[in-house]
Amino acid sequence: MSRRAAARLVRRLGPLVVEAPAARGMSDTQYGCANHTVNSRRRFHWIPSPQHPQYRRRTMGTYDAEHSANKASEVHKRTFGTAATHIQRNPAYSELNSDDVSYFKSILGENGVVQDEDRLAVANVDWMGKYRGASQLLLLPKSTTEVSKILSYCNSRRLAVVPQGGNTGLVGGSVPVYDEVIVSLAGMDKIISFDNVNGILTCEAGCVLENLSAFVENEGFIMPLDLGAKGSCHIGGNISTNAGGLRFIRYGSLHGNVLGLEVVLANGTVLDMLTTLRKDNTGYDLKHLFIGSEGSLGVVTGISVLTPAKLPSTNVAFLSCNDYISCQKLLLAARRNLGEILSAFEFMDDHCIDLAMRHLEGVQNPLPASPYKFYVLIETTGSDESYDKAKLEAFLLRSMEDGLVADGVIAQDISQASNFWRIREGISEASVKVGAVYKYDLSIPVEKLYDIVEEMRCRVGDNAEVLGYGHLGDGNLHLNILSSKYDDNILAQIEPFVYEWTSAQRGSISAEHGLGLMKAEKIHYSKSPEAVQLMASIKKLLDPNSILNPYKVLPQSVL
Repeated sequence: MSRRAAARLVRRLGPLVVEAPAARGMSDTQYGCANHTVNSRRRFHWIPSPQHPQYRRRTMGTYDAEHSANKASEVHKRTFGTAATHIQRNPAYSELNSDDVSYFKSILGENGVVQDEDRLAVANVDWMGKYRGASQLLLLPKSTTEVSKILSYCNSRRLAVVPQGGNTGLVGGSVPVYDEVIVSLAGMDKIISFDNVNGILTCEAGCVLENLSAFVENEGFIMPLDLGAKGSCHIGGNISTNAGGLRFIRYGSLHGNVLGLEVVLANGTVLDMLTTLRKDNTGYDLKHLFIGSEGSLGVVTGISVLTPAKLPSTNVAFLSCNDYISCQKLLLAARRNLGEILSAFEFMDDHCIDLAMRHLEGVQNPLPASPYKFYVLIETTGSDESYDKAKLEAFLLRSMEDGLVADGVIAQDISQASNFWRIREGISEASVKVGAVYKYDLSIPVEKLYDIVEEMRCRVGDNAEVLGYGHLGDGNLHLNILSSKYDDNILAQIEPFVYEWTSAQRGSISAEHGLGLMKAEKIHYSKSPEAVQLMASIKKLLDPNSILNPYKVLPQSVL
C-alpha cells in the first residue's frame, strides 16, 4: 500500500461544538489531534456532532430495574445459565418474622428498613430482568457498625443475606434466589480521605464509581478501572467481583490496585485491613480473599485504592480490519509501538456495530462506508501532547501500510471520542433491546478467541444472532447470543458447549463478571476439584452457616 493511500487514515474534521466535556473525564484540550491540520490530499470525513443532549453514558443503573420489571411481563425471561440445575431453598435457613423486622428497625430506624412492595420489586430483580428473587426485606445501613449488627443478628438467626451494590451484575450475584434479606450498601457513600501526594483514595463501599472518578479527577488523578456501568455500579461491588473493565490493559487488576479493605464477616466481626501502605509483608495478605469473592465470604464496607495520575494528553482512534488475524497483529504492533501510552484496546465485530446503530440513540457510525468484519478502538494517554499524537499517527500509518488497518478515524474532540466509546460501551445495553440475551464472559488465548464466535454461529444458525466483542488486550471475549425470547432449544445449542470449548482451551468461564448464580455449578470447567474444595473450606471457615450470598460462586455439592 502506498503512503498516499495509507494517509487516508488521518482525517481532518472541521471544528465541532463540544457538548460533552465530562465524557471519560477529559477536557477538550486533552485531545492530541484537536486543531491538527493534515495534508490536503487526505480524504476528509465529517462526523456530525450528536444532536442530542449532553452525552453521559447510559448506565445499567439508569436502564435497570424499573425497565426490567416492566419488560419482564412482556418477554419471557428465565435464569438461562443454569439449564439443568434446579436449586432448592436450603431448609436450614430461617424465615423472616415480625420480631426480626422490629430488631432491624431498632438499629436502622424506620427509613432503614424497607418492606414496600414496589421498592422490593426493584431490588429483587437484576438490571436485565433475568434473575428474580422474593425477598421481603431491604435493609439500608449507613455505617460499618450497622452492617456488623445486621450480620451478627442474621447469623444467630440463620437468616440468609444478599449484599447489594449498584445491581449492575450479569450473573445473578447481586439479587436473591429465594427470600434472602437484601443488605444494600447504597447509604454508605462517603469519601473518607484522599492522599493527593500518593494518589490514595479511601472511601465507603457504596460510592458510585463515576462519582469517585469525578472526585479524583478534580484532584489530578483517575480511577484505575473504568466500566460502562460506572454511573450506577458501586466500588464495593467492583471489588467484590474483581471487575476488570476498559483500563485493565494499562493499570491491571484490582488485586494490584486495592491497598486495603474493611470487611464485615458473617458473624459480625469487623476485619479492619483498611491500610494505605504500598508495602506490607506482615503475614498473609487477607484482602485478596475478598476481592472477587462476590460477597460470599464477607461484606466489603471500606476501601483504599491507589489511583494513577491523570495524564494531560488523550487520543482515541476507531479503526476497521479485514479479518481477525489483522486484529491480533494490530494488538501486538500497538504494544510494541505505542508501549507506555496505550491505555485501551477494544475490539468489536460487524454484528456489534450493526446492533449499536440500530438500538443506541444518537450514535454515529464513525466509518459508515467501511463494510469490514472487525473494528478496533484504541485509546492512548500520555504526558506529552505532541509526542503522543505523532506516535499514534505514525503507528496508524505503518499499520495501514502493512495492511493491518483497512480504514479509520482519530477523534478530533470530546464529542467524537464520546461517540466512539458510546458504541463500544453501549453494546450490552443495545443487546437487551432485542429481547433475550445469553451472555458469556470468557478468557481465551487471543489467537483462538474469535473461533468460538464462529463455531457458535454454526450451532445456532438462523435462530439467533451471535456477537463477539471485548477487551482484546486482556484476552477477554464477551460472547452474546441474541434472540427474540429465551428458548430451551437455543440454550441446548449453547450449553454446555460454550463451557466445554473454553475449558479445552484452558480458558476461564468467567473473565471479569464473576460466577454468581449463573455459573456457580460450572466452576469445575475452570478450576480443579482440589482448588474448589479448598475454596469450600475457606467458605466454611469464614461463614459456617453459609448465610452470605447463598447459592452463588461455589457448587452446592461442596458446601
